[in-house]
Amino acid sequence: MLYEGVKPLQEVVDKRLLPALETFPTPYDTSARAAGLVRIVFPEFTCVCPRTGYPDFATILVCYLPGRVCLELKSWKLYLNAFRMVGAFHEAVTSHLFDTLQQTLKPRWLLVAGDFLPRGNVDTTVVFETPGSRPAGADLLIGTLKPGCKELPR
Repeated sequence: MLYEGVKPLQEVVDKRLLPALETFPTPYDTSARAAGLVRIVFPEFTCVCPRTGYPDFATILVCYLPGRVCLELKSWKLYLNAFRMVGAFHEAVTSHLFDTLQQTLKPRWLLVAGDFLPRGNVDTTVVFETPGSRPAGADLLIGTLKPGCKELPR
């Protein structure tokens, strides 16, 4: 049972309750470059645990090699903010974001990571990436996702 005002992710998707994502033409020739990667970090993502009703906080990392279009950032911000009262497991919401960006942008390469803050001393990071080799410079942009839990002294 979900708390009052909380909608399950599948219902929100099925009823198309999320704002539309906007794109713009990629401002450079992507076929002529080995790089041109884009990194977007959204450190204030919030959704709700579908079991407990407690809020979940995460940083959403997106890295992509554009095809014909790039993601318009204001629409992305509004899209992510719409999850505030959506009940979703970490894996499901990260998968949804990956699939949505894959369909909207049709990028040459895409990585989406949901790095959720610990709750109950459990730290969760979920990563989806298109298959194949990473483009040049991707590892530099991705960096190392560090757990939000404090490490135990050795």
